[in-house]
Amino acid sequence: KDSVVGYIGFDPTSDSLHIGSLVQLIILKHFQQCGHKPIVLIGGATGMIGDPSGKSKERNLLSADKIDSNISSIKKQLSKFLDFDTGNSNSAVILNNYEWNSKLNIIDFFRDYGKLLTVNYMMSKDSVKKRLTSTDSNEGMSFTEFTYQLFQAYDFYYLLENYDCTIQMGGSDQWGNITSGVELIRKKNGKKAYALTCPLITKSDGSKFGKTEDGNIWLDRAKTSPYKFYQYWLNSSDEDSANYIKIFTFASKDFIDNLITEHNEAPHERKLQKFIAEEITRMVHSEEDLINVKNAS
Repeated sequence: KDSVVGYIGFDPTSDSLHIGSLVQLIILKHFQQCGHKPIVLIGGATGMIGDPSGKSKERNLLSADKIDSNISSIKKQLSKFLDFDTGNSNSAVILNNYEWNSKLNIIDFFRDYGKLLTVNYMMSKDSVKKRLTSTDSNEGMSFTEFTYQLFQAYDFYYLLENYDCTIQMGGSDQWGNITSGVELIRKKNGKKAYALTCPLITKSDGSKFGKTEDGNIWLDRAKTSPYKFYQYWLNSSDEDSANYIKIFTFASKDFIDNLITEHNEAPHERKLQKFIAEEITRMVHSEEDLINVKNAS
């Protein structure tokens, strides 16, 4: 097959994505540009359960209304990256897993799907292990969160059956959840499905990517102004910028290699940082915003 269908899940716990989600959006954009069909899966149902991956404590659960309003805000941001109504076979699709999870009957679900993944298999996942070995008695793991990987696995199975989706992508912290889906599909119908993850972005100084003293860098201009957004990238270190240009821009390898060389010859000119800040601000906001923030800067 020349073209495949793949998906990435996004969490609707806020009304905006932040730059931590940018990597996944760019993967989907590359995927679509190469002729494949991207599915953006918003975790309306799983958002009500809470994903233990990378979390030290259980999350506050959101109401269905709050999740719905978050989803409509996130949809607007996604359309800057993906083509939704192209009329082509690889037009992007946005789905909410609440649509099928809300129809599940608990007895049928545990009988038909819960029996396929053993507790031993589920306990071997890093996201579960870390939480179970926590010494804080309040930071254990509820049964609700423990079932999260089973629901995410079911999503993959559902998308394979109904949308011919054979690949799930995500950050490396999702490896356990994604491979549970591959395993469930193998046991349920013997079909082949694939997992693909990318490393989480780290900063050379050890501080958290996408965070400042004021908190997250959001894609929504009401939460992070285009000016502050532009400045975040402009203030990146040389080492981080040489990494970011490969991940967050669509520049060719030759262009990137040349720009890094030029930058190293005159680091004070900050050529790398300027290029990245311009490219990403234009992509997330607009050409007009970019002109305004450059004038303001």
